[in-house]
Amino acid sequence: MSVNNRLEQLIKALYKGNKSAFASAIGVAPSVIENIVGKRQGKPSFDVVEKISSIAEINIEWLVTGTGDMFKQNKKPRCITAPIKSISTNKSSKPSSLALEETSQRTSDAIPLVSEMAVGGFANEHFSIQEADVLAYYIIPKFRNLGVDFMIELTGDSMIPRLFPGDIIACSIIRNASFIQWNKPHLIATREQGLIVKRLRKSLNDDCLLAVSDNADYDPFDLPKDEILALARVVGVIHLE
Repeated sequence: MSVNNRLEQLIKALYKGNKSAFASAIGVAPSVIENIVGKRQGKPSFDVVEKISSIAEINIEWLVTGTGDMFKQNKKPRCITAPIKSISTNKSSKPSSLALEETSQRTSDAIPLVSEMAVGGFANEHFSIQEADVLAYYIIPKFRNLGVDFMIELTGDSMIPRLFPGDIIACSIIRNASFIQWNKPHLIATREQGLIVKRLRKSLNDDCLLAVSDNADYDPFDLPKDEILALARVVGVIHLE
């Protein structure tokens, strides 16, 4: 089986064969994907492969060489089916790959898990999380150098298959718009829609940003810049099986 066939299988698995939706999700023109899986059967460039690797738990070795399984650990990312507090670091239990530890103390290493209501004001330059708004603190070594300001539980299905309802996302507040990383998931505080999670891309309209969902059922839309109150980059995610 060629890399072209494997990519076609991947598109079927993630987007039910919708090549345009897949192209939109990774930030390339539909013609790029059509050239790979269509009649031309061209080989994907390194740039395309790199973009594909960013949208799901895809085993790139499988895509390129056919070795192993389509998804890392032989499974797609799945939604959290239990509260985050159910993760245990007890030595007698199976350890979490994130080495996540709950703590009752606020330390420099502890990341607060908060409610949507509690972070609704992160647009304010004087924003700070109050102790009463913290659901729990967690120490996650892999997040230590990512500048995480808070974690929040995700709602909605617009970012499937990258993010699922119930996932815990780790967010780093962007205080300068020049630090936006294009095509990366962001938590966006908006005037009318509240908090939303979308990939951000440049829009053809200079007064807007393009908000893109990973779920093919949701169309990209222009988000006026004056509608955006604040941005936080999604720098990590916790899935539970």
